[in-house]
Amino acid sequence: QVQLVESGGGLVQAGGSLRLSCAASGRTFSSYLMGWFRQAPGKEREFVAAISWNALRTYYADSVKGRFTLSRDNAKNTVYLQMNSLKPEDTAVYYCAASSYSDIWYADLRKYAYWGQGTQVTVSS
Repeated sequence: QVQLVESGGGLVQAGGSLRLSCAASGRTFSSYLMGWFRQAPGKEREFVAAISWNALRTYYADSVKGRFTLSRDNAKNTVYLQMNSLKPEDTAVYYCAASSYSDIWYADLRKYAYWGQGTQVTVSS
């Protein structure tokens, strides 16, 4: 079992930055593929970024590539999503998730068994 708690969301102007954190409980955190997804009002939840268990591989949606950076600290059981050059279209609830599947499933939310409660990110124009 893994419990995930996100933090760091808020209101920011376009062009600004935020850093989201996801703190995990459980001794097996370091073995999980970790991902971030987001859901805007009236839209489906979509993939944002993922990082392999050993942090050697990261994956990003085209819409955030070059602006967002995902990292993890297995000693602290925490994943960080640094979001720069934020745009109004980045406004959504952001969810952290953990998967025991291989990296090949990084964008498939059905492969993530554990989810946080979400944190709101609002980018004003």
